[in-house]
Amino acid sequence: MIMAGTRNKILLLCLAGLVSFLPACGQQTLEKKLEDLYQQTVPLVQPSDLAQWKTNPHSLVLLDIRSADEYQVSHIDGARFIDYDSFQKDDVAHLPKSSRVVVYCSVGYRSERVGEKMQDMGFEVYNLYGGIFQWKNQGYQVVNNHNQPTDSVHAYNRQWGQWLKNGIKIYD
Repeated sequence: MIMAGTRNKILLLCLAGLVSFLPACGQQTLEKKLEDLYQQTVPLVQPSDLAQWKTNPHSLVLLDIRSADEYQVSHIDGARFIDYDSFQKDDVAHLPKSSRVVVYCSVGYRSERVGEKMQDMGFEVYNLYGGIFQWKNQGYQVVNNHNQPTDSVHAYNRQWGQWLKNGIKIYD
């Protein structure tokens, strides 16, 4: 027969074990999140491949598809700003269709939508896998609105900001 004090201790230990296990059940890796998020309509480019492509910038157009506030905090060096919320085909109609276009946002969802529209216009377009978050997580540099290197990245919101592991999270 187990004494009441011992039974309570066993119950507490079991409860503590269960409580510590529960948060892990809801955790997801960035890779799994992106797999669920992407519709696979635009070819993906890995950050390491984009870093290589940037060595020949004359044949590359890099478009940041986030908001103006996000872009001002930081962006990939050489990226042009195109606002996702107000995107019009006229915003990119002047770009040479002979160039390789890479679009990105925070994690790649918004940029995939713009990439689809650009594909319809005849562009060779790629979506940066994991967006600026994955770019920064893998140790690549971003610059601020003065083109100076920075560790700050606009993290969109706290829910999405959890995926930025390497950098200073900035929120509005």
